[in-house]
Formats: sequence, C-alpha cells, structure tokens
Amino acid sequence: MHTLEQLRKGELKGIKRLQLSESLAEFPEEIYQLADSLEVLDLSNNRLRDLPSDLTRLKHLKIFFASNNLFEHVPDVLGDMPNLEMIGFKHNRIEYVSEQCLPKQTRWLILTDNCLKALPDNIGELSRLEKFALAGNQLTALPTSFAQLHNLGLLRISANALTHFPEALLALPKLAWLAFSGNPFCPAQDEHLDFKQVHSSDVMLHEVLGMGASGVISRATWRTDEYAFPEQVAVKVFKGEVTSDGSPKDELDACLTVGSHENLVKPLAHIHEPDCAALVMDLISSDYYNLGQPPSLETCTRDTFTKGQTFNAEQAEHIITQMRDLVAHLESKQVSHGDLYAHNVLINQAGHILFGDFGAASKYHNLTPAQQAGVQAIERRALAHFEDDIRGLITP
Repeated sequence: MHTLEQLRKGELKGIKRLQLSESLAEFPEEIYQLADSLEVLDLSNNRLRDLPSDLTRLKHLKIFFASNNLFEHVPDVLGDMPNLEMIGFKHNRIEYVSEQCLPKQTRWLILTDNCLKALPDNIGELSRLEKFALAGNQLTALPTSFAQLHNLGLLRISANALTHFPEALLALPKLAWLAFSGNPFCPAQDEHLDFKQVHSSDVMLHEVLGMGASGVISRATWRTDEYAFPEQVAVKVFKGEVTSDGSPKDELDACLTVGSHENLVKPLAHIHEPDCAALVMDLISSDYYNLGQPPSLETCTRDTFTKGQTFNAEQAEHIITQMRDLVAHLESKQVSHGDLYAHNVLINQAGHILFGDFGAASKYHNLTPAQQAGVQAIERRALAHFEDDIRGLITP
C-alpha cells in the first residue's frame, strides 16, 4: 500500500504498480507523475464516482482496479486506454456499461456485485476477452453478440436474474470454467435434511488454516462427544456476500450434493443457523500442498506452476486418473465444479490428490438433456486443460 504523501514527495518515481486507499473522492492528479512507468493502478476501497477524461496520459497502464467504490457507470475514458487489458469494478453501484467504455484489447473484466440489468449490445466486439466475472448483478439475459466471444475461457454469471440457461454459451469454443448457480432457471437449494446438522456451539474454532473469497477455514475441536467424528476437524464458515464465483449458500449446497469421494475433502456435517452457515470437514493432513498456482495476467485463464516443479510420467498419469474419476463422480451427481484448476488441488508425496473449493459449482439436473451435455462438455474442456498442464510438467 502506498500513500499520497509518498507521491507528493517523489518517493514513488518510476514504480510500475500503485495502490492507494485513502477514502479518495477525487482522482489524485499526482498519479500522473508516474505516467512513464505505471502499469498497474489499484484504487480499490475509496469513494470514487468517476475518472478524469485525461486518464489516457497513463499510456502504459495494463491493469486498473476500482473495487469497493461508488461508481454507477464504467467511465468511458477506459475505452481509449491504449494498453489496458484487465479492468476490475467489483462491489460498486454500476448500473450502466456503455458501448464505448471498454477497450477492444480487454482480456479480463470484473463487474462482480453491481446493479447491472443489461450488458452493451456490442460486448461481442471484445474479441480478446478471456475472463469475465458478472456474478451478483441483475442480468435477465445476455446480448446476442455474446456468441462472438470466441476466446472466452472463464465466465461467472451466478446470482443474477437469468430466466433461461443462455444457449449461446454452449457454442463458445474455448469456454471451460463456467459458474451459473443462483439464477431463476436454476434448481432450488436443497436443505440436505439427510446430512448431519450440528450447532455452532458444538465446535470450538482455533487457528485460521485458510481464507478465501467465500469464507474462512479454521481448525476446530468438538465441545461435545455427542457425535462420532474425529476430535480434530476443519470448519469453513461462509461469508454472506456474493463472491466473484457466486453465492456462498450455493457453494454449500453444491458441496453437500456432491457428497463423498476419495479425492474430495470429506464433509462431516453442516451448520445451518440464521447467523451462521458453515461446513464441518475432515482436517487435511499437513503433508498436502498446492498442486498449482493461480493464473497470472499473462496466462489469464491458465494456471501457473512453481519453478522447477516436475513429475515423471507415472506420477502425472496417476494424478490425471484421479481427476478423471472425480469429474465422472461430479457428472453422476449432475454438478459442474466450474473451477477445475490445479490451484484448487492439494497433493501429497504419495501423489494422492484432494480437490475442493466449490464456490463456482452449479447444479444442472433441471436443464434439458442437450444443455446438460453441453455443461458437461465445458467441464471436460477444463479437464483437458488440467491434463495438458500436468503432462507439461513431465520430465524423463
């Protein structure tokens, strides 16, 4: 995090990334001092409503973030930015996206948790768009031009007002990671009355093990011996707000719908209270580690991997076989994971994998047979990318 004071003193001259959060209501003119170097500008968590018309002076800018501000529209000036590829306006008040506010070279666009009821008719002109996050809006339909987004690999349209599954998505040749839960066309959430329900007072939370967009995972122990569960467990307490993937309640529903599998973190019970939704799970052994790392701006929709990370052919095929079996299990439950990535996979030295994070998962048993087959084909495309990535790590 940087400060305006540092800018004014010239202490930030030549930097490529700037992050300012000082309850700003106006765009600071001092930022232009960095016009010859700035590539990433993060003005999240301020009180901005608009951007200046001369923002194009930041001619090297590639990434612009403005989450948690007061924008009611995407400023048109962004459409004139010559090198801008990634734009993020999560959790604003955006009601309107004009036909000229997005640069044609946009690859990654985040409009999560806003007030959008429609997208511009020319959205299909963003021919380089690979990643599009639209969860938590009020969209009732997608424009006809959406069918032109032939490079789109990841799409989040969960928690909107879509009355029908968008058929055009099934013809997009590169779409591999799709989340669509929480729309009117989706099946209702299951109460999972046959799955063990416990009380929040039954568990004592200890140290935080992990923190994601949808919730916080902590180590926990039981306060009671009423249940025949392991003494040490993990508890994921879900947040209430919409994430980039969708609704935490839909995540919990999908996770419980999928049930148990040897390559899934085992769910033990759930907590369903007015002020607490949580999942009690097996505690993962400390010898598991992340198989992959999240995508970068350069890879956009594809995972990255630790430098020097390798497998022999037998190890790679063992990983792939487990994931294929798991995807078949998901299909049998008519649930699409929507986020089939190596960075959501844990692995131990024996090569056993554990898959998790159902934040982008969607149930689809109510769709037509053709739509169901299409959703499965999209997930299988993600599986193919996963297999390619793992095989790419093979060394003789």
